[in-house]
Amino acid sequence: MTDTAMQDQHSEAFVLAHDAPVEALEPGIKRQILSYSPDLMLCRLWFEAGVSGTVHQHPHSQITYIESGRFRSMMGGREKELAAGDSVMITPDTDHGITCMEAGSLLDIFNPVREDFLEGGGYNAEG
Repeated sequence: MTDTAMQDQHSEAFVLAHDAPVEALEPGIKRQILSYSPDLMLCRLWFEAGVSGTVHQHPHSQITYIESGRFRSMMGGREKELAAGDSVMITPDTDHGITCMEAGSLLDIFNPVREDFLEGGGYNAEG
């Protein structure tokens, strides 16, 4: 996507969760893109217990907020158990991943927008 096209792309001002599509990324992980603009993106993800998001890195700043369940977050060689209400700040180009210990959901906020998500990309080793 060109920089000009991306500058014009954004979600509706109001996004109702029941109207936003949910996509299966891989077995046990689903994602819903809620809102986005060129410099910000909000996604909800659901994880089944025992499932891990592949360790990866990307050039985006990321904040993850745990809505429900329990997760083990790995970032830059450190690990921390997180539960509902907890969050983690992930700086650009930092290796990170997550393992779901108790089924739950989380919110991911990115700066800038994850263009690869808008083009159908998922969480993988490249980002």
